[in-house]
Amino acid sequence: MQNYSVFSLARNALSNHQNWRQAWRSPPLKKHYDVLIIGAGGHGLATAYYLAKNHGIQNVAVLEKGWLGGGNIARNTVTIRSNYMRDESIPFYVKSLELYEKLSQELNYNLMYSKRGMIDVVQTYPKLRELKRRMLAMHLHGSTYEPIGVSELRRRISPLTGGDLESRLPIIGGMVHTDAAVCRHDAVAWGYARGADDRGVEIHQNTGVQKLLRGSDGSITGVVTDRGKITANKVALSVSGHTTTVAETIGLRLPLRTFNLTAFVSEPLKPLIDVIVNCPDLGVYLSQSDKGELVIGGAPDSGQSFRRDIKQNVFEESVRSMLELFPSFKRVKLLRQWGGALDIAHDATPIISKTDIPGLFVSAGWWGGFKAIPAGGLTLAHLIANNEQHPLSEPFSLKRFDHLDFVLEPATTAH
Repeated sequence: MQNYSVFSLARNALSNHQNWRQAWRSPPLKKHYDVLIIGAGGHGLATAYYLAKNHGIQNVAVLEKGWLGGGNIARNTVTIRSNYMRDESIPFYVKSLELYEKLSQELNYNLMYSKRGMIDVVQTYPKLRELKRRMLAMHLHGSTYEPIGVSELRRRISPLTGGDLESRLPIIGGMVHTDAAVCRHDAVAWGYARGADDRGVEIHQNTGVQKLLRGSDGSITGVVTDRGKITANKVALSVSGHTTTVAETIGLRLPLRTFNLTAFVSEPLKPLIDVIVNCPDLGVYLSQSDKGELVIGGAPDSGQSFRRDIKQNVFEESVRSMLELFPSFKRVKLLRQWGGALDIAHDATPIISKTDIPGLFVSAGWWGGFKAIPAGGLTLAHLIANNEQHPLSEPFSLKRFDHLDFVLEPATTAH
């Protein structure tokens, strides 16, 4: 792998940057692989990278129906955090944060990682009690979460001029998650793709999977794509909101429902906010990108949907909630908006698991899965290579649905 550094930048400047190697190859598609990963988003690419790096499995192909990094990893609000409630969840996301902190150095790729912290703006006492309970659970696993008063909260978020005592929901305090960060979303995909390719993994864009294939013994044998049939010893699904549609091609039903989650960004502004702001009582969250755009998200669609555009009422509710706390933003112009299809499990906790079909693995149910990409790829690769769960992902197995052993996280996923 060519090394990116100030020296390679200077050296290639002498040739007008005409001699850089391609970041990843476009090899011919083979008929058989040891492992097929469907989906070249963050989780699929991270899984391929860790399969090659940690387990020496290099005969791997990642199949993507569109372009690399063009799915949900290109449509998210880039927040990385570990402020979860359950003992099963917190260590997993703490590990993901730890991996993110060193990922730029490991991949030799600038991910524009910025550890800026998150502040939850609290407006009701039931929510304050819930967050303090979450704080105690997080402290048991080494994750940071601390309360602050209203005056300190307003000092840290200077544009926060709404939410006074005369408002509908006055601000009563805040909680600070200092480990939270943001990161360039497409750089994560490109960095993992580059690292996986350097270790022998093949990445095939514009290769749509039409259906899965099973052998006479019921085990997985490969896939049918729009470029022909490909056989494999193992297949992993990492296709975000399309998990159910792909799995149903062989009659496999999974405990997932698909929802649309929308977000939008403003025109570039001068630096205003240097933290991630979350308003759980109003259901809106925002941060400011390095380019100055306000990156804003809200609640998902109320019903199941595979749509990728935005519903006007969802957009209006998010904007109205934001303007209650940031009235000065009413003059800001919208730059663009988008939506992404998410498959959500019944307990709002992800699924990293073998299935009842031998050789078929699934990584799904990622509500805000960007924060979990490193740990998700690490643990799924361990499962594929060893046919047993990584300790961090053991609670995320499909087995939990057999006896309703849910890991209930609905209150911590939607921001």
